[in-house]
Order: sequence, then C-alpha cells, then structure tokens
Amino acid sequence: PRSPRAPAAPAFSVSEIKNKQRRHFMFLRWKQQQRKEKLAAKKKRRKEREALGDKAPPKPIPKTLENQRVYDETTVDPNDEEVAFDEATDEFAPYFNRQTLPKILITTSDRPRGRTVRFCEQLATVIPNSHVYYRRGLALKRIIPQCIARDFTDLIVINEDRKIPNGLVLSHLPDGPTAHFRMSSVRLRKEIKRKGKEPTEHTPEVILNNFTTRLGHSVGRMLASLFPHDPQFIGRQVATFHNQRDYIFFRFHRYIFKSEKKVGIQELGPRFTLKLRSLQKGTFDSKFGEYEWIHKRREMDTSRRKFHL
Repeated sequence: PRSPRAPAAPAFSVSEIKNKQRRHFMFLRWKQQQRKEKLAAKKKRRKEREALGDKAPPKPIPKTLENQRVYDETTVDPNDEEVAFDEATDEFAPYFNRQTLPKILITTSDRPRGRTVRFCEQLATVIPNSHVYYRRGLALKRIIPQCIARDFTDLIVINEDRKIPNGLVLSHLPDGPTAHFRMSSVRLRKEIKRKGKEPTEHTPEVILNNFTTRLGHSVGRMLASLFPHDPQFIGRQVATFHNQRDYIFFRFHRYIFKSEKKVGIQELGPRFTLKLRSLQKGTFDSKFGEYEWIHKRREMDTSRRKFHL
C-alpha cells in the first residue's frame, strides 16, 4: 500500500525571523523580487499589445477614489437655469459682473510669530491689491465695520498654533458669507526646491479644479473673487486651487515658453492646503452666526468615496 503523503511545508514568513537585521534584509529582498515580477509582467503585456497592434483591447482604467466617487445629488450642471439665476444674484455677482474690484485685508491671530508673519507677507504678493495689518488685540467684530468703511471686499484671517499657521478664515464683505478652513502643509518660498524668481506685480490667472457640487461651486466663486477679474497674461503667473477629495491644494506658478510646443513651469510659492470646516451666512459671528454647512466628521465621513466639494 502507498504511504500517505507528507503534509506540505508551511509557507515561509519573513515576520517569523527573530533577528531584526536579518528580517529587514529578507524583507528588502522580497520587495525587490516583487518589483522584478511586476516589471516583467508589465513588459510581457506591452509586447502582447505591440504584437496585436490595432486589435489590442483598450487599456483598463485603474480604480481610484476619485472615479469611484459616490454620486452627489447637488452636483452642478453648467446649463442649469437655477444655478445660472443663483450666480446672477449671489453675493459675488457684482465681482463677476466687473462692478467691484477686489481689495483684501490680510490679518492674523493676536501676536503672530515669525513664520505666520512671513506667510502673510508672501500671500500679499500673490493676491493683488491686498494689505497686511496685524491685530494688536482687536476683536474681529470690531475689525469688520472698519474694513467695510474702507471699501475692503474681503477679510482673510490667518490663525496659528505653536508658531505654525493652521487655520484660515475668509469673510466676504459687506454681507458674507464666511468660510472657515483648516490649513496644513504650509511651505514658504525659501522651503520650495527649484523655485523661480520673486513674483512680479502682474495680476495672475486663476484656475479652479474639481469644484463640482453646489457647495464646491460657492467655495470656488469665493476663492476666485479674491483676484482681479482681468488677468495680465504678459506676467505668465497662475494661481491654482485644486480640489481633490475635499482638500484644496493651492499652488502659485510661472510658466515659461521653451519653444512653440514646449512649456515649462516654475513654482513661485507659497503653497498650502485647505480643508473646509464650515460655511457661515453673513460676516464672521461666532455666537449668533447662521451656518449654511458644517463639517461633522462622524456623520458625514461614513464613506471614503463620498466628497462634499
């Protein structure tokens, strides 16, 4: 009679190695092997596609959180009459109709530290017709009437925590709305590698990406209205607000024509990331303000594929 087959040896696991250095070495070897196999499979697929030529099947679109996004019923259709009416009558309509010119006041939390001060100064070189003033203990409720009296159209407040800028309040004057953002990943000009020369005083172009819902549309119009409506293309400067998974990435670039077909870009800085925390009707009012939208993490962040902007 045939002897019963011996049980198969259990699969070897790197985590079972007791020696830390040996375990790390074996893990790196395993990762290297994984990369080789992946590269070989990629080459094989490419050769098969080249052999098939025009008959090759279309490349599969990789799954990402963005293209698997849960549909939002407030997504804006550019041809929607209701949206067009709202845009013609909202608080930003005078700006988009070229009846008002933006004039921005940039201020800080009380007694700002050096990094926040430098960030405000650099932000003022990005946004034309903006003026930096420091708080000196004044309450925002007292600052807002003074701003309105001096014809400021927007108020930006940069807050900090432990010497690092961590919040931005943007209030559109005289009637609101007011947006509260969490700020992160702030990089000043000197911290950006391969940066270009200092920005010029030309009015930059503004690019808004992926603001698709009604809320996103409002926030996008609010950010756009900080810059004069007529960009000076001769300056070749671009301010970009790119929304991805409800994080708004700000970048400031200059583009350079290398030839008739090739264009290069230089980042000028500063750069930062914003996350909307709330949108409030009217100007800043922490006690009696009426909120249009508040980010409630436990209730709203139920799916990684659901975004609000």
